[in-house]
Amino acid sequence: MLLSTKTFGRRLLEWYMKHRRDLPWRCNAQRPGPLDPYHVLVSETMLQQTQVATVVPYYLRFLARFPKVADLAEVDEQEVLRLWQGLGYYSRARNLQSAARKILSDHGGKLPRTRDELLGLPGIGRYTAGAIASIAFDQRVPILDGNVTRVLCRLDNIRTDPRSRDNQNILWTKAEEILPSKGIGDFNSALMELGATVCTPRNPQCLLCPVQKHCEAFAAGMQESIPAPRKAKPTPLCRRQTYCISRAGKWLIEQRPPRGRWAGMWQFITIETAQSSGESLFPLSVLRPRRLGLVSHALTHRRYEFEIFIARSRNGDLPRSDRPTQWVKLDDLHRYPVPRPHVKIAAMLRDETA
Repeated sequence: MLLSTKTFGRRLLEWYMKHRRDLPWRCNAQRPGPLDPYHVLVSETMLQQTQVATVVPYYLRFLARFPKVADLAEVDEQEVLRLWQGLGYYSRARNLQSAARKILSDHGGKLPRTRDELLGLPGIGRYTAGAIASIAFDQRVPILDGNVTRVLCRLDNIRTDPRSRDNQNILWTKAEEILPSKGIGDFNSALMELGATVCTPRNPQCLLCPVQKHCEAFAAGMQESIPAPRKAKPTPLCRRQTYCISRAGKWLIEQRPPRGRWAGMWQFITIETAQSSGESLFPLSVLRPRRLGLVSHALTHRRYEFEIFIARSRNGDLPRSDRPTQWVKLDDLHRYPVPRPHVKIAAMLRDETA
């Protein structure tokens, strides 16, 4: 990085105080602070791998329902998943509730202040622990998320893969070296804000950057190609058959297993498609299944394709008994946590039966 870290920090913080976004988990004239550490925990958990614009309404609804850590700890997991529905990465919701319960049982209902203690909570890794410790308690600990990684790589003109172990060690050390002596939470927030709004992955707004003079990548004209892009990997396609089974105006849903993707959530009856023959694996407990359509859903590391069938129950028989099942009206489906693909399927059914 060009020039001194002290000048860098001053320029960054001056810019942040003038240009930071007004977000519900930050202090402002209406929310003068101090920040509630539990609210910081919620926001940082939601912001993992999720954009700010997506998180804001979920954050507001979540805290309206669970304003205190005890409120979250004591509620049934199904309600937590229902409020999280659509935000994705549902293990975050389960870990957040587990962390709330551990805070009650082991820490007297108060979030621990140090990074090491925070690392002992479920779902809390090095970045999240640093973010909470610095933002909620002004502890002098660094953070390193995607935005900060990009900023630091450009500042030091790091052209190799930032995800390598050696570069990760270098970046964590750098993130700690540039920390000021006080105002750590604002400084770390400013680094993230810079990466999110100015030092963006594509078309960085270098002419508006408050620390442009400190940036080696800009000086070398390399800012557009740093960090080095991740090598693309083939994304596997997982095929499923989903049977929407009706009986007396209600539809059969099943609960997914307690572990794995969409764990504990509810879905229409879904099975893996036979890879070799493409024939249905569904038991003979429905009458005249009719193909309704196809729903595609892309996740970070895999794609799903759901072939949708609509059918009536044969004499009220259940297709299988290895999972909990319920008969529900479409208008009551919102009472259950449902994965996004099955929300789309429910919309198809409403159109079909309207």
